[in-house]
Amino acid sequence: MAFMLHGKHLIAGQWVESDQKFASSPAFGEAHSFSKGGLADVDVAVEAAEQAFLEYGYSSREVRAEFLNAIADEIDARGDDITAIGCSETGLPEARLIGERGRTCGQLRLFAEHILQGDYLDKRHDSALPERQPLPRADLKLIQRPIGPIAVFGASNFPLAFSTAGGDTAAALAAGCPVVVKGHSAHPGTGEIVAEAIYAAIQKCGMPAGVFSLIQGGNRDVGSALVQHPLIKAVGFTGSLAGGRALFDLCASRPEPIPFFGELGSVNPMFLFPDAVSNRGEELAKGWAGSLTMGAGQFCTNPGVAVLLAGEDADLFVSNTIESLSSVPSQTMLTDGIAEAYRAGQKRIAAASGVREVLVTSCDSRNATPYLYTTTAKDWLLNGSLAEEVFGPLGVVVLAASLEEMQQVAQNLEGQLTCTLHIEESDINDAKRFIPVLERKAGRILANAFPTGVEVCDSMVHGGPYPASTNFGATSVGTMSIRRFLRPVCYQDIPVSLLPADLV
Repeated sequence: MAFMLHGKHLIAGQWVESDQKFASSPAFGEAHSFSKGGLADVDVAVEAAEQAFLEYGYSSREVRAEFLNAIADEIDARGDDITAIGCSETGLPEARLIGERGRTCGQLRLFAEHILQGDYLDKRHDSALPERQPLPRADLKLIQRPIGPIAVFGASNFPLAFSTAGGDTAAALAAGCPVVVKGHSAHPGTGEIVAEAIYAAIQKCGMPAGVFSLIQGGNRDVGSALVQHPLIKAVGFTGSLAGGRALFDLCASRPEPIPFFGELGSVNPMFLFPDAVSNRGEELAKGWAGSLTMGAGQFCTNPGVAVLLAGEDADLFVSNTIESLSSVPSQTMLTDGIAEAYRAGQKRIAAASGVREVLVTSCDSRNATPYLYTTTAKDWLLNGSLAEEVFGPLGVVVLAASLEEMQQVAQNLEGQLTCTLHIEESDINDAKRFIPVLERKAGRILANAFPTGVEVCDSMVHGGPYPASTNFGATSVGTMSIRRFLRPVCYQDIPVSLLPADLV
């Protein structure tokens, strides 16, 4: 590896070492020592971000686009090093890391294009009507403005696309908001190299030093201090329901509450309609097995539940799914903690009333193998724990007695990132009844596809009602995610010389 890790934080343009250290826990290869973040690090980073905002928040879209493109270029320039350390830390295959780097750089460049177009500013102008009766109207102009420093938490399952320079960071920087990242202790070396790339872009583009800081993990108090710092104006988070809810509550309990944009958990149910199962049952079973086990099931859009009518076609679908899953080898999970949680989730599902084990494997250490269970819709509706996410390659088949019972399952869902319909043309009339239900449950509804691919584009929604996310009106993927870090400001009779440049 050409890049030598130094284990320091990047805080306001300085590489800072802490007295306290933590060791990485790689899937393979050498462990490295990293500085633990402290409360003083948070103060320095956030204060510097606030100072940077006074310049960066009022910079032109052209300047910010150049900066975003420079970050992407610098990440690409370190591609081999990022892949090497990322594979070692996470156990993810090389092709996955290369693909994820492409997505990370692609979304940075996409946001550069997006802000240059200017549509996101949502500019509005109501001209003055001084002669209007009974009262005149003032000249009113509206534009979206950046809100200030943003805290971003790195995600365990996407060391690039949802971490140091991931979607939250890209959207915030595009909006004009400085970012303080709390790195994830699952991949601190990857975070360090990406931070080095961002620092190089800061120097190349002459950005204020506080526009970006990385505080390494190893200390949970850092996350709490970060979201409660009075100068932080919003938080981007991807992670567990328990951890996200704790941070969300801290944000809400501040003297000045701030928005917490958390993407937390989802079982991403699929509803398989009768003719689709009859005509394409084997194909659907293979497709589900592939999606369920992709990346050891560690995708937030992993489709953990399949709902269909009981009967011979359903029995054949289950048999085909078992056959497909049985050929999937053991896979390395991202961390020891995630592997332990997967085993605990598997035991919880297996012990639930009315659940039948149809594919039982064994996994230990950091390895994951697939499991499959069946239950009836009646038992599913009686046992809410079956609808709780198991982060890993575990699937539950819910067998319903009727379409009405399938719809009851849909109606009783909590918020989801995705819901999927597998249908034939002849199933359309039945499926129509599900759409009004599912659009209230999920941020993205699919037909005849599997949800584990999340396209980064203008139309994507990666969010949903709680507990899928803490803000059902937001997305963490796609260009619309920039809206999280903006707020509308109206200017009434303000002289042109005082208006933001984008309004002139």
